[in-house]
Amino acid sequence: MDISPNSRRQFVKSTAAGLGLLTLPSLLNAQGNIAAAKKKIVCVGGHPDDPESGCGGTLARLAAQGHDVTIIYLTTGEAGIPGTANDEAAGIRKQEAINACKILNVKPVFAGQIDGATIADNTALKRLQTLIADEKPDVVFTHWPVDSHKDHQVASLLTMQTWVRSSNKFTLYFFEVCTGEQTMIFKPTDYVDISDTQEQKKKAVYCHTSQDPPGIYACGHASMEDFRGREAGFKAAEGFVRMTGKGIGMIAF
Repeated sequence: MDISPNSRRQFVKSTAAGLGLLTLPSLLNAQGNIAAAKKKIVCVGGHPDDPESGCGGTLARLAAQGHDVTIIYLTTGEAGIPGTANDEAAGIRKQEAINACKILNVKPVFAGQIDGATIADNTALKRLQTLIADEKPDVVFTHWPVDSHKDHQVASLLTMQTWVRSSNKFTLYFFEVCTGEQTMIFKPTDYVDISDTQEQKKKAVYCHTSQDPPGIYACGHASMEDFRGREAGFKAAEGFVRMTGKGIGMIAF
C-alpha cells in the first residue's frame, strides 16, 4: 500500500513521540500544539560566523520561543583576517560574535582553541565536555563531520564524543555550512522553517564584517535556505541531520 509523504512524516513523528525523543518539530511546536517547556539549547561551531550561517535562523526561533540558547565557539577565528596578527584578529572576531549573538538573543561562550590549529585530544575533549555540561543542554547542534574544514571536523568530533560519554543524554543535531564546498553528502532528516527569522539570521551573519558577509552568502547560504525550504514546503528553511543511539536516524516533520 502506498503511503503519502505526509502520512510517513506523521507516522515517524508519532513514533518518536512515543519513544520520548525530543525533536525539533516538537520543540518548535510545528503543529501549533501547546508550547514546549523551556529548554536549554547549545550550538558548537568551529569559528565565529559558523553557527550563525549554519543554523542562525533556527537558533533565533528557539530563543524567540523562550528557550535558553548558547553558542560555544571552538575558536575565536584568529587566522581569519589575512595580514592581521592573531591576537588582534581574535579581538575583532570575538566582538563580531558577541554582536551577532545579541541579534539572535543568544549567549556566546568561547572554548579557547586556536583557529587553524584545533586539537582533538583528551584535554580538548574534557574542556568541551565541561563547557557543554555547564549548560545542561536538552539539544545540541554542531557541524556535520564530513566537512572540508579541519576545525569544523574537530568541533563535530569533540561534540559527538561529548554526546557519547554524557550521562545526561541530549539530542544531537548536525547543521550544514556552504554545502558542496565545505559540507558534503548532507541529507537532512529534519527541517526548520526560518521564513520569519531569515532576515534576523542575515543581520547576525552581517555582524561578521571582517569575513565578507556577502561572500558568506555567495558561498551558497541563500540558495541553501531556498532549496531546503523547497524540500520542506517553506519559503526558507535550514536542514539538519539527527543523531540517534544507533547512528543517523530519520526523524522528520
